[in-house]
Amino acid sequence: MAQVHLPLAPQRGFGETSRPDNWWVEPLVVFLVLSSFLVYVNWAVLQGEHFEHGNYLSPVYSPVLWGDSKHAWFGQGKPPFWPSFLLYTPAMLALVGPGGFRFTCYYYRGSYYKSFWASPPGCAVGKPHKTYTGERAFPLIMQNLHRYFMYVTLLYLPILFHDAWLAMWFENPVTHVEEFGIGVGTLVILANATFLSLYQFSCHSFRHVVGGFKDILSRSPVRKTLYDCASALNCNHQKYAWTSLVWVAFTDVYVRMCSMGVWTDLRIL
Repeated sequence: MAQVHLPLAPQRGFGETSRPDNWWVEPLVVFLVLSSFLVYVNWAVLQGEHFEHGNYLSPVYSPVLWGDSKHAWFGQGKPPFWPSFLLYTPAMLALVGPGGFRFTCYYYRGSYYKSFWASPPGCAVGKPHKTYTGERAFPLIMQNLHRYFMYVTLLYLPILFHDAWLAMWFENPVTHVEEFGIGVGTLVILANATFLSLYQFSCHSFRHVVGGFKDILSRSPVRKTLYDCASALNCNHQKYAWTSLVWVAFTDVYVRMCSMGVWTDLRIL
């Protein structure tokens, strides 16, 4: 039987396409939102102040392992291993796990590959690269650490909910005794922990860990239930990824504005 050799599609120039739609809108929006988030968070990390207000603690700085804060776990000031000549803020340690988890996220890979590296900028759109090495070399080989960052960030969720619990206790200005209450900031911090949990539990790696590698999942009813729940959440992983990203920044802004006296935290209870 004769073999038919079809010619390969011609290599398109950068941005060249026959698509009639506005394919560039999505990667442009992703670029602008992610860039804005990165600029703001890096600025917030370097500030080292106004990250707490009463018992409110910004998620960008949680947990405070070392630092000038009443929330510090191990002591005031810099960690004993931190070089004296380097700037230190508590967020520099707090963001290692969440930052690595989000940077290596399967969903975000597709987003910033298109938006930042144009690899490619869109389906059937020409890219500026002539070769493709995949995720076998630095820096993209770091993407393979996603599962391990997921294990680390699972430890953050109870900490964030504990922060939400602390945000429900306010000092009485007369008796100086902490009393239960609900403020707008309480709801903001609780919503942040909830959105991050949805993002975490809808993760592709989490779904695989709880049951994706089982040959006959029905023989493990508990794991099958977890797998089904993670699969249902996974359908909205993109929404949870963006919602949690924006809400982390908003929560930091809220705590920062209250700490600076720009905003007044309203009490509900």
